[in-house]
Amino acid sequence: MPEHLFAELAAGGGSAQAVAFLEQGERARRLLLLRTLLNRLGGVPTGLTPAAEAWRVFKEAAERAPEPVERLLLAPTTGTWIAHLLRRLHGTATGPELWSEAGRLNILAVAASLHAGTETVLRVPLDDGALPLPGLGLARLPDAAAGLTEGSARTRAGELTLTGPGRAGRPSSLTCRPAPVPIGGTPPADTGWLPLRTLTHTTPAGPVAIPLEDLDPYRDLDDPVPPARLDDDEAAAWQRLFDEAVAILARTRGGGPGRLDPAAIRSVVPWERTGLLPPPPPDVRVSASSGDSYGAMVIARPSSPLALAEALVHEFQHSKLAALIHLFPLLDDDRAERYYAPWRPDPRHLTGLLHGAYAFTGVAGFWRDRLSDPEHGRTAAYHFALRRTQSRLVVRTLLTSGRLTADGHGLVSGLARTLDGWLREPVDPAALARARTAAALHRTEWRLRNIATPAHPGPDRHSVPPERDPFLPPLSAPLRLRPDRAPWPDVRTHAFAVRPSDPRTPDEHLAAGDPAAALDGYAKGLAREPGDPHLLAGWIVARGALERGPETRRLLARPELLP
Repeated sequence: MPEHLFAELAAGGGSAQAVAFLEQGERARRLLLLRTLLNRLGGVPTGLTPAAEAWRVFKEAAERAPEPVERLLLAPTTGTWIAHLLRRLHGTATGPELWSEAGRLNILAVAASLHAGTETVLRVPLDDGALPLPGLGLARLPDAAAGLTEGSARTRAGELTLTGPGRAGRPSSLTCRPAPVPIGGTPPADTGWLPLRTLTHTTPAGPVAIPLEDLDPYRDLDDPVPPARLDDDEAAAWQRLFDEAVAILARTRGGGPGRLDPAAIRSVVPWERTGLLPPPPPDVRVSASSGDSYGAMVIARPSSPLALAEALVHEFQHSKLAALIHLFPLLDDDRAERYYAPWRPDPRHLTGLLHGAYAFTGVAGFWRDRLSDPEHGRTAAYHFALRRTQSRLVVRTLLTSGRLTADGHGLVSGLARTLDGWLREPVDPAALARARTAAALHRTEWRLRNIATPAHPGPDRHSVPPERDPFLPPLSAPLRLRPDRAPWPDVRTHAFAVRPSDPRTPDEHLAAGDPAAALDGYAKGLAREPGDPHLLAGWIVARGALERGPETRRLLARPELLP
């Protein structure tokens, strides 16, 4: 990778040229993994067309129609399938009948043939008579036999004829012309064909269509899942929200951290909900991505376009870093989950910590770009102040871990330079105060819920032996984690974004800048629920705001040692 492209990515951003370089790296990796898979598929017992013949059909289609077949090769679902099937062949994953998962190569060949207009006949796996065609949609035989069966897919000039066993023992057949459609487009006349719908938007280079993937079994980044078709109204709501999110992203251009060209997204996978009701929450409650499926993001639809825009930036940061990790070994990770991540309820390993630092540096940049927005400026100031502080804390942990490679050190040092520059930028004092309080609350509650009291604390319970603290530079012995730790909800990070106008709860008093009232409220709550980590974390932080000194600093640093 040219040094200037690596420097762009290490700063947390990346120009179109840098992103294109990562995509080429992903293409090379995809082909290497596919070659490994092809070498193993010959040993899988199957009644389907042999893998070698399916691969020949795929290559022939690629020669005739290189661009659409290339998109098929690089589709996120193709990457998920390859990785999942390799794990199955290595005995580290489970799934449906192995022959049916191996037959996905035949399905890819059918889709490639349809794109290229070539003619072929391939035996393919059917699930309840359904044949998912990546990037196109889902064909379903009428009155088909239930379960996993074998069918025949014939292609000619872009037309598909699918046959397979029916319920009454007689063959069932379907002929259609598979193609995706934009949301709101004309539905197909044939009820046996369910087209993939696409989120569309216009760019200077022309219209771009991004799959709103609710059909493909390999859309969920891991094990195969059944289709979960969105209602038409829910799909239309996705398009409206996506339009508004893209408009937000378009207000800032260039390759800086937190900026995203939506055309780089390869698919959006709606999570869980398929209808308009119940109404979605304002924030994104679930979002995820995987290094196996570059450019894909699983997202639970929010009601706020700003929240969706932030989630798109966040998940694409993960895709960029995963692609970098595929090119360069960045750290020596023993996978021990013992480090503090300010955006997680649980201890993390170093790779997870690096992913979080990279993603939230991008998120901080996203909010930095919103600071002058009349509608969102105050909220942006809080989120920018919070995420730059939290990300810099994690960057320090990574730099002092002793486990970064030379390339990894170069990457994390680039993030540090970006964040150090941002930390010198002025932010609204009230928003900054709430951000610092929210950061202290999360860290305090995290330690109370995750860190066990040392077996032999010093006489004042603060003179403890040296330990490897995820908040401070590493020393010698690792932290002792609580055996009873469990997930917990972080209800404060978003709640502190806006100053309460009429504070009533202890949290609201603290967010409003009244630690004395908050301390009193937390104390009353602890009298009813002694030892509650949420209340105790608030009490410690509120007390720290009122009583400054060495004892208070020690309590904030090691809240789990509270007598």
